Amino acid sequence: MSEPRTILVTGGNRGIGRTIAEEFIANGDKVAVTSRNGDAPEGALAVSADVTDSASVDAAFDEIEEKLGPVEVVVANAGITRDNLLMRMSDDDFEAVVDTNLTGVFRTVKRGITNMIRGKKGRIVLISSVSGLYGVPGQANYSSAKAGLVGLARSITRELGSRGITANVVAPGFIRTDMTDELSEKQQKEYLATIPAKRFAEPSEVAKVVRWVASDEAAYISGAVIPVDGGLGMGH
Repeated sequence: MSEPRTILVTGGNRGIGRTIAEEFIANGDKVAVTSRNGDAPEGALAVSADVTDSASVDAAFDEIEEKLGPVEVVVANAGITRDNLLMRMSDDDFEAVVDTNLTGVFRTVKRGITNMIRGKKGRIVLISSVSGLYGVPGQANYSSAKAGLVGLARSITRELGSRGITANVVAPGFIRTDMTDELSEKQQKEYLATIPAKRFAEPSEVAKVVRWVASDEAAYISGAVIPVDGGLGMGH
């Protein structure tokens, strides 16, 4: 088994982020999660951080470095939605989603690469969505931000690829979570009809891909978009 690494999962206190954090903990890694309410999976360090504020992100990294050591893997997962049709979407709804889901990732990664460059090794995994490349009605803000992560990962790859640092995007499709459970049977059927696999993903199926792409086995993969969507996006 490889040496335990220090992993940061933003938004790792709930949903898919929590499952990703649990996957790394099960792998024997030291895991920190950003959590506004202090909630965290068992065995993880909860740090308070607001990804829309650079000073808050810096303070979170300082605390993690002090308690767990230099961060070697950053999983940028924190995100929000404010869905609405384009003609009804306010400037504020667009800007808030982009500020958290795209600029927030920039702030996190910018601080995260400091030690990676020094250590000549690191893994950056950006959690996008099938909607980033496939497009989803009512999500002009979310789809734009999630598509932006692809360009960000590829710029990072060009800049830092020679320093042993990889940056990849994992793009989940529909995941079986509390959110999909709440959909009506009719809506669930409509969604399932579009997915070749004819089922939603289990959160663990996404988490295992994230863990793998952050591993030594994936050292030669960078700037890639890895869909975990049952064939829904077909690489778009």
